[in-house]
Amino acid sequence: MSSNTKKRAALGKGLSALLENASTDITTKSGETGIVGSISLIPIENIEANPFNPRTNFELDALNELSQSISIHGIIQPLTVRKLARDKYHLISGERRFRASQIAGLKEVPAYVRIANDQAMLEMALVENIQREDLNAIEVAISFQRLIDECDLTQEQMSQKISKSRSNITNHLRLLKLPIEIQMGVRDNLISMGHARALVSAGDESFQLSLYERIVANGLSVREIESLIRDGGHDPKVIHKKVSLNQTSLNPKQETFCSFLSDKVSSKVEIKKSNLGSGKIVINFNSEVDLNRVIEILNK
Repeated sequence: MSSNTKKRAALGKGLSALLENASTDITTKSGETGIVGSISLIPIENIEANPFNPRTNFELDALNELSQSISIHGIIQPLTVRKLARDKYHLISGERRFRASQIAGLKEVPAYVRIANDQAMLEMALVENIQREDLNAIEVAISFQRLIDECDLTQEQMSQKISKSRSNITNHLRLLKLPIEIQMGVRDNLISMGHARALVSAGDESFQLSLYERIVANGLSVREIESLIRDGGHDPKVIHKKVSLNQTSLNPKQETFCSFLSDKVSSKVEIKKSNLGSGKIVINFNSEVDLNRVIEILNK
């Protein structure tokens, strides 16, 4: 085997480790198919962007930097595409490299060619992006939720597939319970994931938004926000939000149950405990219809 062949075979090794069934890899070469693990050069004009890619924002400066690198060094990690029809392909993963290659004016790009149905394509795209792309916390959370909803994965299965802890997955999913304004703030790097996690515990939506505005306006730290949440925001109008019951004394088993029940009913669930051990489990709902939906789920 020549040194060039060895070099080409090594490309994309990290990605191939994510793809469970190597037998679905095919490469067209000299009119033949079934050369598993090989890489083909595909005309870039024959590749369509992946409609399932969870990433929606691509920073132009970063793309231009990657484009310059590709112009000098080429594409180190091949794309992965799905064969659609004669000379037509859907991009499964590697959209940043694909876009940067277009900017660099490449006519062909190296790629693995795979056969996959839409669900498998979505799962591969989500897993590859979670592992390898610098997604913001909201994009990661959306990817996690789509793996659960559209790929029928449990949190435990997802934890094993993407090599992330259950707590990491749960913390990201909780961000999706925040008001959309706060989610956009995380996406646009106006606040950190630490800020967002603290705001989740603030409970009331209007209180969350009030604190979010103070973070953006005054540059408050996560610790300062946590202190404000404990003190009701030092605002007479929200002091009444403080209660003798709290959720900070939950043990890991209780937190896991709270997360499980929240996922089961697709609503915010809180376990409030007093220092004496008494308390309540609160399931939030938005309307009469939403309440009936929760009741039906719990009656199953």
